[in-house]
Amino acid sequence: MSNETPGVNRSKVTLSKATPSIILTKPGDQQGTMRVNLNWSSGPKGFFRRSKAVDLDLGCLYELSSGAKGVVQAIGNNFGSLQSEPFILLEGDDRSGASASGENMHINLARPEVFRRILIFAFIYEGVPNWAAADGVATLYPTSGPQIEVRLDSPVDGARSCAIALLQNQGTGITVHREVNYINGAQSALDEAYNWGMTWHAARK
Repeated sequence: MSNETPGVNRSKVTLSKATPSIILTKPGDQQGTMRVNLNWSSGPKGFFRRSKAVDLDLGCLYELSSGAKGVVQAIGNNFGSLQSEPFILLEGDDRSGASASGENMHINLARPEVFRRILIFAFIYEGVPNWAAADGVATLYPTSGPQIEVRLDSPVDGARSCAIALLQNQGTGITVHREVNYINGAQSALDEAYNWGMTWHAARK
């Protein structure tokens, strides 16, 4: 199937199994705040509108260069902050299903060196975990460079979580690597799969 789609946005890069990673920042780069958007379909009616039957949440695990670790997510009201650690902010959780813009998170890249790694994930908080019907897509909007798209394809229905992308700083700038790794479990299972090493307690939103 050809990727030469008429009217395709040439300033967008789609990470795939064949091309799984891209450089987000190079050493010395300073950017503004990058938006991360998660959007999905609720079926033929109301495309890109969330189904009321499923509460799909965007979040991330983070590890800073200082060694600090944590999670940014609606559960437990861990919305984060842009101006202080963890320099990541999740917009208020909309559980009404009425929003057409999905969920948004912001990462302050004014000092990329403060980050060691960030695992962006989606989590089905309520409803049947039907990823195929959701047809989700995550898009990163850096302040310079192309938009970066990761489609939640190859769905594993029944899995509660999906690790979408891993941002890593290994001293040569930050790279974004496509994961699309479906996990049978909640955030503690994501932690275990990626060796984050945090202690988890039950919480609700």
